[in-house]
Amino acid sequence: MNLKAVLEGMLFIVGDEGTTIKEMASVLDIPEEKVKELLLELKKDYEDKNRGLRISYLGNAFKLTTKEEHKDYYEKLVMDTRTTNLSNAALEVLAVIAYNEPITRLKIDEIRGVNSSQIVRRLLARNFIKICGKDDTIGKPNLYKTTNEFLDYFGLSSKEDLPELIRNETVENESEDLYDSTYKEN
Repeated sequence: MNLKAVLEGMLFIVGDEGTTIKEMASVLDIPEEKVKELLLELKKDYEDKNRGLRISYLGNAFKLTTKEEHKDYYEKLVMDTRTTNLSNAALEVLAVIAYNEPITRLKIDEIRGVNSSQIVRRLLARNFIKICGKDDTIGKPNLYKTTNEFLDYFGLSSKEDLPELIRNETVENESEDLYDSTYKEN
């Protein structure tokens, strides 16, 4: 098993929240000193001029970040994104945040069933959501909530103007009836 590759994948998965040496050691089931060695090797790999990422230690956590010298291109990407319409996935993430705020990215992922880190980054860049604190769970992940720009974009005066969520209980009952009728013992 290539632990350096696994470590790289872990840094990608944790995204903006990052991870600590202790957490990495626990997941990889190796001593913290070995994690430090692997991190140094990986950091050296990223120092190559042909790479666009680097490993940074920010906010008491290690994370993958972009290189400063490419900043102008990344800003252009984000600015170009501002002029485009929101994708269905972005609308879905906004709805999850709006109806459940404050909420962590991991909880958003859990509700949606897919990774939302890239969409969260774009919504942050467009100022539709903001970080409003830290959760009390392990790792202290960021909590997100919608902004006034979100309200303006959708023509809402406040969050109370959001449509009320209506649970479709007939679908739930129908699926229970189907199960009972199909698998009922005689």
